[in-house]
Order: sequence, then structure tokens, then C-alpha cells
Amino acid sequence: MTGVRLRGVGKRYRRQTWVLTDVDVDLPPGELIAFSGGNGSGKSTLLRILVGVTRPTTGRILDRPARVGYVPDRFPPDERMSAHGYLTHMGRVSGLRSAAASRRAEELLERLALVGGDDTPLGTLSKGNAQKVALAQALMVPPHLLVLDEPWSGLDSSAHGVLAEIMRETTGAGGTVVFTDHRESVVRANATRIHRVAGGRVTLDEASARAARPSRTRIVFKAPVDAYGIPRTADWHAFTGVVTAHTDGAYATIHATSAHADDLVLAALRDGWSLIEAGPVSIPRATVHGGTP
Repeated sequence: MTGVRLRGVGKRYRRQTWVLTDVDVDLPPGELIAFSGGNGSGKSTLLRILVGVTRPTTGRILDRPARVGYVPDRFPPDERMSAHGYLTHMGRVSGLRSAAASRRAEELLERLALVGGDDTPLGTLSKGNAQKVALAQALMVPPHLLVLDEPWSGLDSSAHGVLAEIMRETTGAGGTVVFTDHRESVVRANATRIHRVAGGRVTLDEASARAARPSRTRIVFKAPVDAYGIPRTADWHAFTGVVTAHTDGAYATIHATSAHADDLVLAALRDGWSLIEAGPVSIPRATVHGGTP
């Protein structure tokens, strides 16, 4: 899965001042990326361009995935529809069959703990509960790019934890999460990479980029054996996050990105492999991926 790239992106409305100018940004997979800036800095405009809701005046968006989830800063659905009805409709729009869309809607609303129940009309929801429905519609089909504009706004404390889980699940599956928040503490607590938006320009926070350098985990498994004592083999490179894999008899030594190590271990254990060893691996600076050129 490749990362999304913005090249020379600019935006202005009619003949007004440019909102964004010459934006060049890489959004690598597996990262939580924040755009931080004051009110009116152009953050929301940038997110709308990123997901394709707004066309840039100049520049291009490259490698945008087909499955994009978007939670806007304002959520304006048909107020007469119920939360469940709206989500089921959005699921069908996204390609799900009616029954699958209905089940997915129920699952998400239960996980997010929508107050009032699935049949609550959207027009009667509080801001926080409307935000839960907005988040659910972005997740009806698991996205490869999840874009969240002020996603914590109005959410209750229990939903904060669920949102954090969802963000980690998306990046853990190799997707990219992009979000905005006006609070610096929230940005630094959640982002692995931060871009500053000011005066129409977007700049990378170099300290956050260094911190986002991907770590790796070394994992050693022992293979299960068949009735003749022959060790099982596995195509380790089929697993997301595997960088190298070496087999020596019944033992397999894997280097995987740390973000995917837990999922790899769980899958191997379910398949009968034994975990012998796991620990961090330092990455030489020259081999670190810093964005798609």
C-alpha cells in the first residue's frame, strides 16, 4: 500500500487570497498524521482537498486509495433519518449489501455507545452523538485513508478511547490516519508526524518526523511439525509489515515493523507456531523510509 502524496497543491476561492500555496506533503502508510494550525489557517480546506470533496486550484493528489473515510468538521445528514437508517444507506452506497450494511451499522453504533439507540432521529442527537454517527459512516467499509477533522469535538470520555483504538487499528492494518485538532497537547499525544499550517504554507515538524522513524521487531518462531516430524513452512512475506524472513530448519526469524508485530504473533500462534523470542531491532539511519519521492 503506497502513501498519498500532495504535489504543488494550492487553493483560492474566486479572486480572493490564496488559502493554501504550493503544498508538498507525503502521507506514509501506518502513521497518525496531524495538521496543526490556528482557526482559518486552511486545515479543513486541506483535508477536503485530500479526500476529494474540494478540487485544488493548482497541483495534484497522487495515490489516493479507493477506500477513504472522512469525518468533516460539520456533519449535515438528513435530519429525518434514524442513525441506523443513515448508516445502512451509506453502507449500500459504499458497496455493501443491505443486510451486511445493517449489521455493520449496528456493530459500530454499539461500539461507539450511541445514546438513545439506533433508531434515534439524527436531528435530535447531541453534538457528541452526531459526531459518533459521523465517525461510524467513515468506517462502514474499513478505510485505507481515514481523515478526521477535529474528531474529538463533543465526544464523551469513553468514546475518546474507542476513537484512539480505531485510529490504531487503521494504521496497524497499513492504512493512514490524518487528523486536525486545535489543541497542541492532543496533537502531540496522538500524532506520529505533525505538519504545521500557517499563512497558506504547510511545513513538516522535523522533531515529529524523526520520532516517527519506523521501529522493527525481531521475532523468532518454532514451526509445528506434521505426523512425520517435518516442520511446517509459511509465506511470511504475505503478512503486512514483514521486512525480512529467514528459515533455519524448524525456526523462522522475522523482522517486522513494530506496528504490525502483535498481529503477526497472534496469527502465527493461532496457526500452531511457538513464539521463542521477540524484541526491538535498531534501524540504520540510511535505511529509514522517509516518504515517497
